[in-house]
Amino acid sequence: MFVRIVELSFHQKNIEEFLLFFESKKPFIRASKGCNLLELYQDKQNPEIFFTYSYWDKEEDLENYRNSNFFKEVWVKLKTFF
Repeated sequence: MFVRIVELSFHQKNIEEFLLFFESKKPFIRASKGCNLLELYQDKQNPEIFFTYSYWDKEEDLENYRNSNFFKEVWVKLKTFF
C-alpha cells in the first residue's frame, strides 16, 4: 500500500468554494483504480490549512491517476483557491 499526504493552504475567502468542489470530485477520485481511501482534514490551529490523505494499492496507481485528464482538470481549478 502507498499513502499520499498533501498539505494545501487556501485563502480564507476560497475555503467554502473549495469544500464544495472537493465534495463534488471526491467520489470520482475514490473510484480511481487502486484508490482505497481518500480523506480531507482541516488544521485545528489554522483553518486555512487542509490535508488530504489517500491510500493506493501501488505507487503506480497513484501515478496513473496523477497523469489522467481528470486530475489535470481538477488541479487547474484547485490552484485557483491557493
